[in-house]
Order: sequence, then C-alpha cells, then structure tokens
Amino acid sequence: MYYLYHIPGKKIGVTRNLNNRVTEQQGYAPGEYEVLFTSDDINLISNKEIELQKSYGYKIDRTLYKNLFKSNMKINPTKQTSTFPVPLNKLKGNLSDNLGLEWETPDFKFKLQKEHIPWIMQNAKTSMYNNNRSYIYNKAFYEAFFNQKHNPDAIPDRFDLIRFWAKDRGIYDKGNSHTQYVKLMEEAGELAAALLNKDMSEIVDAIGDMVVVLTNLAELEGIKIEDCIDVAYNVIARRKGKMINGTFVKEQL
Repeated sequence: MYYLYHIPGKKIGVTRNLNNRVTEQQGYAPGEYEVLFTSDDINLISNKEIELQKSYGYKIDRTLYKNLFKSNMKINPTKQTSTFPVPLNKLKGNLSDNLGLEWETPDFKFKLQKEHIPWIMQNAKTSMYNNNRSYIYNKAFYEAFFNQKHNPDAIPDRFDLIRFWAKDRGIYDKGNSHTQYVKLMEEAGELAAALLNKDMSEIVDAIGDMVVVLTNLAELEGIKIEDCIDVAYNVIARRKGKMINGTFVKEQL
C-alpha cells in the first residue's frame, strides 16, 4: 500500500511506511501530518502526488515516484544468497522504504523488518558480477533473526502466522472475500451472545476469530490488514470529540 501524505505548509510526498518515512526520518508525529490518498497502484499514486503538489502550490518532484523505484527491491534469491538491485551506498534507504517486503529462497522465507536493517548493512557485500548490486547470505540472515532454536525472540508476526495458516488450508486459493464477510457476521453474532452472557472466554475467542477473518478478507482483496490499521489510526489520531452515553462522538467540522 502506498500513502500520499501531507505535512501542512511543508510538502506532499509518497511512502510505503508512514512511521519510518514521516515520523522517524522527518520527525512529524501522526497528528502533525495527514494522509490524503492511499492506493496499491504505484502509477496512480505517482500521478496523484504530482497533481496535488501542483494544486497545493508545493515544489514539484522532478521524477515520478514510480520511476524512483522501478527496479527497487526486486530481490533475486538463490539457494545461497539474496541479491538486492542497488549498491551498498543506496541499500539502507531502499530497505527503509520497503519494510514488510517478503521474498522466498529455496530454503527460507523472509519478511523485511526495521530491526533487520542494521544487520543487513553490516553484512551485505558488493556483488562480484555487478557493482550496482549487493547481497547477503541467506543462512546467516535466517540464523540471526528467524531461527527460533537459536533465537527465541524470532517469532513471526501474528498476522503472518494467520496468513500462513490460511494459505496452507487453501482459503486464499479456493475462498473469496464474500464468504469471509459472511463468516465475519457469524463471528460478530457469537461475540454479541458472549457479551450478553458475560462469558469472558467466549468474548476472547470471538474477538480473536474476527481478527483472523478480517486478516483473510483483507488478503483476498489484495491488501494487508496492517495497512488498514495504519490508515484507520492516522485518521483517529487527529480526531477530536467527546464521550456521550458511553460512545465517543467525533467533533463535527
């Protein structure tokens, strides 16, 4: 998912990771910027960025966003190595812009996280075949972060575990978002009954089941539930209102 963000009075830009790009790199908290547009279409988001930069009167980027990353992070995996399509001096920035990127080798499956970047930068080497490429050894990367036998903290993300489970059971190949929506309504009914009965174990079970269904529904629609959560949070982070009869009512503008 690509996010078209606006820092009022400063700039309009595009990123795939708001926290890393806008908050950590540029220093703006969620309430200090706004998301104007989201899309998984890099062509659409690239053109929209230029369009809005013009309409807001900001400096226009010389290069379309999509052209900055045409070959970005199309990782070439072999049994021994994973090769990045950028030289070492550009690797860190490209990694930061591609958090969440997944790739598979014959033996391992990886998902790029923020904590991996320092290790990759320390262990990456320039390709002997192309100075504009760099690589890491798969086994070393796996042992450092993903092998639970040697690294007890190497626990896969919960949403990843749900997706692995669903993929193994054919939900993505044979299911669809409509059936998942029906399943979600069933689970919502079970949650309602559990709340009425004040059955805490059933409440926990129903909420968990709804998260699983929502994760799979999002995946079937070609999006990640993490992106949906990010978009929702960036909206509510700026929302003002008050509690009325036990419900938060947003301030009407």
